[in-house]
Amino acid sequence: MGLKSTEHFGVCTCCGRSTVLTFHHLIPRKLHRRTVFKKKYNRAELNQGIAVCRACHNGIHDLYTEMQLAKEFASLKSLLDDPALQLHFAWVAKQK
Repeated sequence: MGLKSTEHFGVCTCCGRSTVLTFHHLIPRKLHRRTVFKKKYNRAELNQGIAVCRACHNGIHDLYTEMQLAKEFASLKSLLDDPALQLHFAWVAKQK
């Protein structure tokens, strides 16, 4: 099974594991066309993201809605500072 074009090997920004990474848009793509986000951010800012493993990526999206992610977690710092996500990332770091 090969890697998707959006995947590559590296170190996860959230849990620190060396594994296959996916791209997480800090502002979910689904919200890019909404006027409030188009006015607040330029195209480059809307397309900013981080490289995370699938387990961390799933945890981010399981814990928060896309609107919450866009409004409250549009930076790496805000993701890493969140207590619920810290617990998830710590759990993922202990996995194989």
